[in-house]
Amino acid sequence: MSNVVPRMTNLFLQLGLDASEQGIAEFIRNHQLPADMSLADAPYWNDAQRQFLVEQVKADAAWAIVVDQLSESLHEDAVKASQTQP
Repeated sequence: MSNVVPRMTNLFLQLGLDASEQGIAEFIRNHQLPADMSLADAPYWNDAQRQFLVEQVKADAAWAIVVDQLSESLHEDAVKASQTQP
C-alpha cells in the first residue's frame, strides 16, 4: 500500500514529469487537448504513463480524482472555445 497522497504534484512525479508549480502550469498550458480526445489518447504519453492513467481511472483508485482534474485542466481551452461559439 502506498503512502503517497494523491495530489497533482505527486501525479506529475508518478508520471516522471516536472512536478514544480511552474512545470505543472507549463505542461497544462502547452498540452491542451481537443474536446473529443480522451486524456489517455493524448499523443504525448509514453506507454507506461498511459497505462498508469487508464488503470487509475478504471480502478476508481485514489488517484482517479487527480487524474480527472488533470484531464479537466488539459481540456480547459476546448471547453472555453465551445462556450464562446454561437
